[in-house]
Amino acid sequence: MQSTSDANGPAGRSDWDRTDWRKANRVVTNLRQRIFKAARANDHRKVRSLQKLMLRSRSNILMSVRRVTQVNAGRNTPGVDKVLVKTPAARGKLVDLLATLQPWRASPVRRVYIPKKTDSNKRRPLGIPTILDRCLQAMVKNALEPEWEARFEGSSYGFRPGRSPHDAIGKIYNLARPNMRKKIAVDADIKGAFDNICQDFILKAIGDVPGRALIEQWLQAGYLKDGRYHDTPTGTPQGGVISPLLLNIALHGMEAALGVTHDTRGKSIGKRAVVRYADDCAPRRRRGRLQERPQCHAA
Repeated sequence: MQSTSDANGPAGRSDWDRTDWRKANRVVTNLRQRIFKAARANDHRKVRSLQKLMLRSRSNILMSVRRVTQVNAGRNTPGVDKVLVKTPAARGKLVDLLATLQPWRASPVRRVYIPKKTDSNKRRPLGIPTILDRCLQAMVKNALEPEWEARFEGSSYGFRPGRSPHDAIGKIYNLARPNMRKKIAVDADIKGAFDNICQDFILKAIGDVPGRALIEQWLQAGYLKDGRYHDTPTGTPQGGVISPLLLNIALHGMEAALGVTHDTRGKSIGKRAVVRYADDCAPRRRRGRLQERPQCHAA
C-alpha cells in the first residue's frame, strides 16, 4: 500500500489534530458509492480498480485509524503485542506506517472470554487482533463491503450499514400478520457461527479481491491463550473488524437455498420467506406480540 495525497495534504504529513475529517469521510464515502454502483452494473474490472484505489487512499487510512483508536468500543483493548494507540502523535505515526509499502504479516489474536448476555454462567470466546491488524481490517472492509452490499439479499439485516434489529422486527411483524399466507414460523440458531465458518468457502466466495492475502492471513493467524499458540483451521475471530462481513458472505445465498422467490418489486412471494439477523437476537411471535429472542441468528 502506497501513500497518496488526498484528505491530509502531502504524503507523510501526520498532524492528526489538523486533519480535515469531513473531506476524508467524503473521499471514503464517494469511493464506497462508486464501488457499489460498479458492482451493481457488473463492471468487475472497475470494481477491482476502485478497490485498489480505496486501499491506497490516505483518507481510508485516516478514517480506519480513527475508527479503531477513537470510535470503537475496543479501542482500549490491546492485542497480543499489548500495544494501544491513545495520543494524536501515536495515531499520526500509525497512519504513516500504514501508508508505507511493505509485506504485512498478521499476528495471532488474543483469546478472551466474555459472559453471554442470556446466561452469565456461560462465556463467549472473542479473538482480539492487534491495533495494526484492526486498522488494516477496517481498510480492507471499506474496499470489500460495498461490492457485497450490491449483492446481499434483502432478508439479511445483521452487521450491515443502515440496517438494525428494528428493521428485522418490522419485517417479521409484516410477515406474521393474521392475513398473510405464511402460517408457520421456524426459529433457527446457528451455533458457534463465527467459530465454524469454512475458510476455503469464504476465500472462494470473495475471489481475487485486493487484500485477499491479508484476509487469508487473518483467517489462519491462530490465537494465543494462556501463552500458548493454537491453530484456527476454521472460523473467523469474533472480535475482528472484518469478521461480521465475512460471516454475512458465508451466509449469503440462504434465500436461494430455501427456494424463496420474489416479484419484480423484491417482495417475497409464495409460502416461504426468510428474515436473518446475524447477531445475538432476533424477534419471534408469541401470544400475538413480537418479542426479542436472544441467541437467534436466523428466523
